[in-house]
Amino acid sequence: MDGDTILSLILRAGPVVKFILLVLLFFSVFSWAIIFYKFRFLSRIEKESEEFQRAFSKSPDWDTLYRTTVRLRLSPLANLFRTVNSSEGMDKDDIKRSLKRTEATEAAKLEGYLTFLATTGSTTPFIGLFGTVWGIMNSFRGIGRMGSASLAVVAPGIAEALIATAAGLAAAIPAVVAYNYYLSRVRRDTIMMEDFSQELIDRYMRKHGEAQQGSIRD
Repeated sequence: MDGDTILSLILRAGPVVKFILLVLLFFSVFSWAIIFYKFRFLSRIEKESEEFQRAFSKSPDWDTLYRTTVRLRLSPLANLFRTVNSSEGMDKDDIKRSLKRTEATEAAKLEGYLTFLATTGSTTPFIGLFGTVWGIMNSFRGIGRMGSASLAVVAPGIAEALIATAAGLAAAIPAVVAYNYYLSRVRRDTIMMEDFSQELIDRYMRKHGEAQQGSIRD
């Protein structure tokens, strides 16, 4: 066993442990793909939202702002603006409902794939634990067959158990860390959307003047 590497231990593992390791590899690879994707996706969304917020604070002209939204398709704030901009003739309650629907749609986009990270973080340790239990069972079976509890008999099963445990933790830990990190960013972006929606309604009322304010006031 002194010259064994992790790869050789994996290759000598039983079919059940190999299958468990393949499952854990699947979770790990997809989790890392989601981690990199979400980082780029959220960074681009936040960059576009910051750009639109600067334009919104500087320009009172809605036509100019609408032209700005054409190239900011990922920004939730730009999409909220488009919702209000297309709400001509609607009262305040209808506009609020439209904004709520847009907020829900944008929040779903922000939260996309986070469920997989949460599932990975919560299930892979138990999948690895199953491999651990199976490896220990193999060790006891080896003891029963050989009638000996020597290291040569016990070591292969224990090695399988430790590899499965390590693989489960290696898949779970990055997924949990990334899930918590991205969830905090999503919550921050969601709060930003809610605040911006109220600001949009206020500006919409001012845009249509005092006469229309009376018709859309609660």
